[in-house]
Amino acid sequence: MSLFESSWNAASDTAQARRARMLARIEAWRALEQRSADKSGEAAARFAKRGQLLPRERVALLLDRGAPWLPLAALAGYLRDVPEPDQSVPGGGMIAGIGFVAGTRCMVVASDSGIDAGAVQPGGLDKMLRVQEIALRERLPFIHLVESAGADLMRYRVEGFVLGGGLFRNLARLSAAGIPVITVQHGSGTAGGAYMPGLSDIVIMVEGRSRAFLAGPPLLKAATGEVATEEELGGALMHTTVSGLGEYLARDDREALGLARRVIGDLQWSNRAPALAGQAPAAIKLEASDPPWPADELLTLMPAHHREPVDMREVAVGGGHQSEQLVGRPG
Repeated sequence: MSLFESSWNAASDTAQARRARMLARIEAWRALEQRSADKSGEAAARFAKRGQLLPRERVALLLDRGAPWLPLAALAGYLRDVPEPDQSVPGGGMIAGIGFVAGTRCMVVASDSGIDAGAVQPGGLDKMLRVQEIALRERLPFIHLVESAGADLMRYRVEGFVLGGGLFRNLARLSAAGIPVITVQHGSGTAGGAYMPGLSDIVIMVEGRSRAFLAGPPLLKAATGEVATEEELGGALMHTTVSGLGEYLARDDREALGLARRVIGDLQWSNRAPALAGQAPAAIKLEASDPPWPADELLTLMPAHHREPVDMREVAVGGGHQSEQLVGRPG
């Protein structure tokens, strides 16, 4: 075996041109992420009037302050809702990522109910299936902040029923594997949205806001003639005192998220980072040595076009924790 020594010159004209192109692409990517946040934020006045937090505010309160947060599939559904690049809103109607909750690494998914009342957007089902598979493989507690109008029936295709069935199957697989599935029901969950709390291990509901039913009062009346209010049919109080669907009843979004953090903390889940045990959430700092190259210099390695070759040994050395790397089978 031999040692690989980097010969890449990050200061060369070629490297700097690559860096400039990569920075431009990152800026475009961040702008698309911000477009989703801005679109959701347009509902701020409506949420405030109802005494609710916006979806991204909920995620921020759930997560440990200052701890790492890795967003996943933020561009899901881009150009699938509308073909115009300057109008498409990516994200699939949900926020997803891996972050720390009460010191425990978790998969967190939140309905982006600031957009179309949280209806699943194009690419949303694919995104949910992907993050569920990651949670199952990595044994991450799965936390879902639900407020969803369910499927967007104006855009729904029959294939969606297959993907939707896989979503519910994965919830059962997570629970069967002993991985906690926790739902905070911030608002309505109708039709498929009602399966989310129904297939969860722990459900936290918000008084006066949470709803979970397969069919709402109008459809119930049309089908059976029975008259019932939303609260009687599937409200938070009914589900926490009669049906047993909900374990905890919170007064508002903030209290519900605090309960979710308490539940996760009490689990003492096995993937808690040993260095974090016993520390206050605000004190969390992941221990990791710095790579030999500054992160900015890694941008110089990647060419503008995907058909241009990349020496992955340089990438491994630049992003690793050793300045030299053993090379096997050099030929």
